[in-house]
Parts: sequence; structure tokens; C-alpha cells
Amino acid sequence: MSDVLDTIALCWRLERRDGIAIGLTSHDRDLTIDGLLYRAAPGMTPSAVKRSDGLDADTMDVAGALTGAAIGEADLLAGRWDGARVVLFAADWTSETPPVPLGAGTIGSVETKDDGFTAELQGIAAALAQPVVEETSAECRAELGDARCRVAMAGRRRFARVISVEGAAVTLDAGEPGANAWGWGLLRWLGGGNSGLESAVAASDGATVTLRRPPVYAPDAGALVEIVEGCDKSFATCRDRFANAANFRGEPFLPGIDLLTRYPGA
Repeated sequence: MSDVLDTIALCWRLERRDGIAIGLTSHDRDLTIDGLLYRAAPGMTPSAVKRSDGLDADTMDVAGALTGAAIGEADLLAGRWDGARVVLFAADWTSETPPVPLGAGTIGSVETKDDGFTAELQGIAAALAQPVVEETSAECRAELGDARCRVAMAGRRRFARVISVEGAAVTLDAGEPGANAWGWGLLRWLGGGNSGLESAVAASDGATVTLRRPPVYAPDAGALVEIVEGCDKSFATCRDRFANAANFRGEPFLPGIDLLTRYPGA
């Protein structure tokens, strides 16, 4: 039995939301499995895998060393690995035996310390912990352009080039279609060091957009971005700007909890 265990290597397949996939293995040399190269990462170690046949969420922690070639601290903090899909399996590197799956899910909370990190792997059962019924709100709970909002996004997104960056203010070579049209919107980086990342837009004025936080990496002039219009989720904006009051997903006229604190004559 010990000889068999000596030939078993743990492997991780990580697929980021931007389509990039990498492979890591605890073996002392690289392995190629199903056409993907799994880089040797002896520092990668999983905790005990919790699996059950009930409705409790399956969870697992993966600890590893931060390496610039695989998973760097800057990329973790930038959010490149948020929500990435992870598949963990055991493979016998001395034979063609099919790998044995051990767990799969998405990366949850990530904690960095010293020269390493710990990532929580959330199994598919974790979705059962999500609320079944939405809470009421004065603001719209839909996202602009999604299946519930139904606003056509054709013409409400465009590609542009970065002219200059000063802190969180980014000047583009394209003007906005209306006053603060990009406010509450999204800026997707398609080139440069921030490629694959998204930045939330706080406000816009002409060709200048103010991000909610400065870019993670210093953008190069001429970097390609995609800018998408936003919505402040208020009923007035939905009605007046988008003519979409029929699809407003909120309760703007529902009395709030402050109704309980009112008194006659207030």
C-alpha cells in the first residue's frame, strides 16, 4: 500500500473567469494530464476534504506558496482569482490510470499571510445557503441589461483607449453619450497589466471616468478598455432615462421600517 501512495500526486486545475486555466501539482516535477501541463508546486497542500451526502455545504481549504509564475499575491489581491473554478484530483504519475476526483467548486475567501496564502474552496452545495426569496428594497435589484431589466445594451457599451490616468480618474479617447452616463457602470480592461480585470465606475464627466478605486496596476497610455453604461437603480432613472418603469425590480413606494417609529402629528 505504501508503494502505491508514493506514486500518487495531488493536482489542481484552476480556471479563472477570464478563461485562463492553469494546472498545479504536488509532485516534484511537471505532469501533463489530459493535455494540460501541471506545474510542480510542492508547497500546495489541501486541508481535510469535507464531503457528505446531506445538504451541508462541502468545503476545503487549500494552502500554498505565492509564486510569480503561478499565483501571485498581486493577482490575488486584484481579484483575478475571485470565483475561479477549481478541480482537485489525485493522479498516479507512474501509470495511465484515470485520475480520482477529490473535490470541485469555486474559490471563496482568500487570506494571505507571510509568503503564502489560504483559499477556501466552496462546493456546489454552498449554493443552498443563498437566500431563496429576495428582500424588498427601494432600489432596483436587477442589473442593467440583464434578463430581468431587459434594457437593450446595444449602443450602451463601447471600446476606447486610455489617454491618461491620475489616481482613480481615467481619461479616454471617447466621450460619454449623456451626462454621467457611465456613472455606476463598469470599465473592463482589455489590454496592459490590468487586462482581464474590471473596475466599477463611480461617476463620469465627458471623456473622464472616476473609478471607485484606482487601478491595481499602472495602466499604459493607449490600453484598450470597454466602457459600459450604468444605472443608479433608482425608479426615477429607470423611468425617465431608460423608459423601463414596467421592469423596475424594486418597491420604491413601499413604506419602510421607519413607519413604525412615526407618531401622530409627526
